[in-house]
Amino acid sequence: MKRIFPVILVCSFLALSSCAGMQVQEGKKGQTGAVGGAAAGAVLGQIIGQDTEATLIGAAIGGLLGYIVGNEMDKSDKKQLVNVYDQAPSRQVSSWVNPDTGNRFEVVPEPAFTDPKTRRICRQAEITAIIDGVPQKTYSTACRDKFGNWHLEN
Repeated sequence: MKRIFPVILVCSFLALSSCAGMQVQEGKKGQTGAVGGAAAGAVLGQIIGQDTEATLIGAAIGGLLGYIVGNEMDKSDKKQLVNVYDQAPSRQVSSWVNPDTGNRFEVVPEPAFTDPKTRRICRQAEITAIIDGVPQKTYSTACRDKFGNWHLEN
């Protein structure tokens, strides 16, 4: 049973991911959130459980939450997020409420770092979205382009 559970979990996650991709035709914000959430969840699952099953569970949960948060962010929320990457002090909470959706976002950015592969300046942030009163946490990374503008990577 222990060996079947991870397989079922991964298959369920892949099925949810493919459905998620079909629902978001105008952009890939949900898919991007799912990828970032899955990666963060996998790392967290491995740290906590220190085995493959915990890693897969973390990836599935993180991917689903990341998709939900990513899908709920609209253009104004993404502008707010870019402002956080650009101006907010590291490890301090920045928050806003979307006037159209009522969704609340709390973002805690980390210090900037240089990506060793691309040599770009990047920043990661923990994002808590409160959607319909339910808090959901995910992680995002933004990197500067050659003109100094931030671009969300995930």
